[in-house]
Amino acid sequence: MALSTNFSALTHAQTTVPSAASVVPAGKPVPTAPAPVINAAAQTTSVAAAQGWTLVRSIVLPRPGPASLDRRGNLYVSDAQNNVHQYGPDGQPLNTYSPPQPGHTAQIEAWNTSKVLVFYDDRQEILLLDRFMAPLSQVRLPDLLDGMVRAATLAPDDRLWLLDESDLALRQYDPSGQRMGLNTPLDMLIGRARPDFRFMRQYQNNLYLVDRNSGIFVFDNLGNYRKKLPFLGVNTIGFRGDELYYLLDKTVRFFHLYNLTERTLPLPEVATEVQQVVVGEQFAYVMTAQGVAVYKL
Repeated sequence: MALSTNFSALTHAQTTVPSAASVVPAGKPVPTAPAPVINAAAQTTSVAAAQGWTLVRSIVLPRPGPASLDRRGNLYVSDAQNNVHQYGPDGQPLNTYSPPQPGHTAQIEAWNTSKVLVFYDDRQEILLLDRFMAPLSQVRLPDLLDGMVRAATLAPDDRLWLLDESDLALRQYDPSGQRMGLNTPLDMLIGRARPDFRFMRQYQNNLYLVDRNSGIFVFDNLGNYRKKLPFLGVNTIGFRGDELYYLLDKTVRFFHLYNLTERTLPLPEVATEVQQVVVGEQFAYVMTAQGVAVYKL
């Protein structure tokens, strides 16, 4: 089957900073102020929470979506209107990307040194942004394969990992050559189980595929299966140094990738249910339905 792709630059997307609850026409300046950021330290003093969590800032961002950190500690998180917000490590607003058309943001991946991946699962499109949140290019996945892509992520060499849920296969696409490369069938690994794939990310030469029902599949950077980590009920994972971490039962659980040791970090007390936690070197970010709480570690 011939493969083709619409891999073209986007020129009508907005990179100014709108309010968290607004979506404006592409290419027009935003007349409103940025999303409210409350500095807890400026109001009184920094609030010391349990187990060393110290609240330094609260970002009002109703119903935040997927989030990711880059190598400089900047936070990227989507809102209810699928705008992608960029914040400094301490929660200061930097930039916002507002898409020119609606779509559901399924994943953001910012660990690549020069690009940020945004995956829209309903439109089956991948958008690549630069570090200033300006659009670089997009990939229409229906032009590449007939199946439905459930998860996508960006490799360090700028290739795209795609989970083809229709064919139960892990595929790699090279945008520069506009061709499919590696292909790893998953049916023998899954067997008769009913997987619930939620997340995928490459880190330190390994690719991690999260199945909420059975655990975390680990592949090498060529797509060869290595092992499965028996962590059930997980929606998303993150990495901090040589540790993998995930949120479960109101705690952040860390697993050392080489020593195979585990540790837990209880969450600070919050008024509403925690949806996601992202942990950096100096700061951690706790997402609830009201916004993002920034803690000093």
